[in-house]
Amino acid sequence: MAGLYIHIPFCRQKCLYCDFVSYPCPERAGDFVLALEQEIRLAARAYPSLSEFDTVFFGGGTPSLLRGEQICRILTALRENFQITSDAEISLEANPGTVTGGFLTACRAAGVNRLSFGVQSLNNGLLAGIGRIHRGQNVLDSLALARKAGFENINADVMHGLPGQRQEDYLDTLKIICDLGLPHISSYALILEEGTPLFHLVSTGKVSLPSEDAVADMEDAGIAYLKERGYHRYEISNFALPGYPCRHNLNYWANGEYLSFGPAAHSCLRLDGAWTRWSNRCDLDGYIEDIASGRLPLEEQRVIPRIEEMFETLMVGLRTAQGVDRAAFAARFGQRIEEAYPLALGELEKRGWLSPSPSHLALNERGLDMNNAAIGLFLKAE
Repeated sequence: MAGLYIHIPFCRQKCLYCDFVSYPCPERAGDFVLALEQEIRLAARAYPSLSEFDTVFFGGGTPSLLRGEQICRILTALRENFQITSDAEISLEANPGTVTGGFLTACRAAGVNRLSFGVQSLNNGLLAGIGRIHRGQNVLDSLALARKAGFENINADVMHGLPGQRQEDYLDTLKIICDLGLPHISSYALILEEGTPLFHLVSTGKVSLPSEDAVADMEDAGIAYLKERGYHRYEISNFALPGYPCRHNLNYWANGEYLSFGPAAHSCLRLDGAWTRWSNRCDLDGYIEDIASGRLPLEEQRVIPRIEEMFETLMVGLRTAQGVDRAAFAARFGQRIEEAYPLALGELEKRGWLSPSPSHLALNERGLDMNNAAIGLFLKAE
């Protein structure tokens, strides 16, 4: 199967740590949705042989800044132009404080069946320090509205390593989220991206971050706590109760096909037998102009060489607890993992980072914690 991704490029206010493509206000949301519907139609004509899609993901930006009617129109355009399975997982990212009961009810009626809230923390001081527009009570209110609208499959993004954050702050947020019964938690460390306002504040000494050791301790404590509460760590930063892993992201981690729409959106499909990746142009005006002229808003496209595709399949697959399916890898590349990377596998075995799975190449808990080093072994010449 494959996934569809829709990038909604609007934010009420850009967070201090964010380097995603987004624009501060949705004044042009109407023009954007019209262009997005047309891009969907253009893509359907350009790629007529695509298979079924079993996931749809609205990301951003802040998709919840659109109206419910606009989300419905986008989904209608997707269904009219592509084959989407009847049991598809349809996810929508939302920021607490930007949703209403009416919006959520409209999304649920349109077929959205999974929500992902950007919680980050329930500590008001920490939220203000990273430029989030919501406060802890907004999270609780938004989750109550989501449940009332009929949503059960709900994710909360939670961050550690924030400026001024202590381990107890992080664990307090995890406890409340777990107590609320949310079935999925994405818990990841702050990444300081060059060019962001937070990067400038830290580099000039105006803001300080927890030490690397403190961040590692937070992560270890969070993993242990979530395990105690019944959440399975199925990917480095993702935890789910039984039956609730994110199917859309599992496709990414299997290096599967996905087709994306919107400014700066990236796609990867097998076209004419070649693994091909491309991206849309980032600027909103240029994106809309291209589509109005009947052109797909492509910025860059290239065929991925086989050896690079092999490495990427291992790189993303080894982020998951299940790992890389050995039989699927051999069927895809005509070569077993052991034949392609004997030295890397030997080194992983020597370091004790492998999980004892006959059907999958998988890292154990220590290996997942050392993921970057583990992946680096596959870059060395065999």
